[in-house]
Amino acid sequence: MKRMLTVLIGALAVSAAVMSCAPKGAAAASASSQGGPAISAAPMTQAVKIGYSMPSADHGYIARAIYWAKRAMADWKAKDPNITFYFVTADTVAKQANDIDDLITKGINALVVFPQDASITSEVEKAHNAGIFTVVMDRGTTKPVYDVYLHNNDNAYATSGMEYVCKQLNYQGNVVIIEGIPTPINTIRVNAIRAVAAKYPGIKILDSQPGYWNEQKAHDVMQNYLQKYNHIDAVYTADDDMMIGAKVAYKDSGRSDIKVFLGGGADKRVIKEIMDGTDPTTTADVTYPPDQCADTVTLAVLGAMHQTFPGFYQKKLPLEIVLAAELVTKDNASQYYNPDEP
Repeated sequence: MKRMLTVLIGALAVSAAVMSCAPKGAAAASASSQGGPAISAAPMTQAVKIGYSMPSADHGYIARAIYWAKRAMADWKAKDPNITFYFVTADTVAKQANDIDDLITKGINALVVFPQDASITSEVEKAHNAGIFTVVMDRGTTKPVYDVYLHNNDNAYATSGMEYVCKQLNYQGNVVIIEGIPTPINTIRVNAIRAVAAKYPGIKILDSQPGYWNEQKAHDVMQNYLQKYNHIDAVYTADDDMMIGAKVAYKDSGRSDIKVFLGGGADKRVIKEIMDGTDPTTTADVTYPPDQCADTVTLAVLGAMHQTFPGFYQKKLPLEIVLAAELVTKDNASQYYNPDEP
């Protein structure tokens, strides 16, 4: 996909900027008591309908993503009763396709889609072609059938993580990878991990198998790795749910060879572990912010109202927004700890 415009910005910065935007003539409210971004206090002058379709909570990250989506919708609804949200989740691509069709028939002005996978593209295109302001996030579509695409910097996400793993091993050791669901973002991550490993002759990638971003499946993959390989120095899953499953398998094995486990996504369980220093094998994480699901709500509201960021001189929102991938260590872990998340 040709990138027409890329904006590199942190998830919280996006929230703070876009959610402070008010309709013309409206005064902005102060930040919420929970420390969230300010939202327009004055109701919009017209009714707006926004649909939101995303996967069901089949693992911890998606549960946290749903939490943030619902929180942003509640924040907006509290400030403006003229906004109606239709929120649906699906456990299959077929269900998500049907959900999007149903949302279109409701006469929505904007649509947010967190795809099950890129095969949902044709349904997203249907909404976009119907003139519905369309925000796609995360796993993406096979072509640019959207008004805004918001996603993480998956190359930087995996590159920074693998550089940390290599440094912790003093650039010598055997690494196994547990991948996610076969999708374009998974391919980007795995390629980035391998590219970093190729820089260091002492680093050897023993194996790479999919864990489907699922704790139990990653547990099973790790059990197989432990049976297959006599010595493993590091496990890189690029996902906290999978890392937690892999660590359980390792603990149950009674082995003591693994020096580093690295996940990703800033799960509160992992961040707390890093903050407290309770596990010497887990000392870092990389952000893949679930609150990006709150940012997409604001993007949809702005798009439906034909507005853009405050102080942004372009007449339309950016086509693509890339969120920063940040390394989390004990020094900064408290900044990423969200105890209210599921």
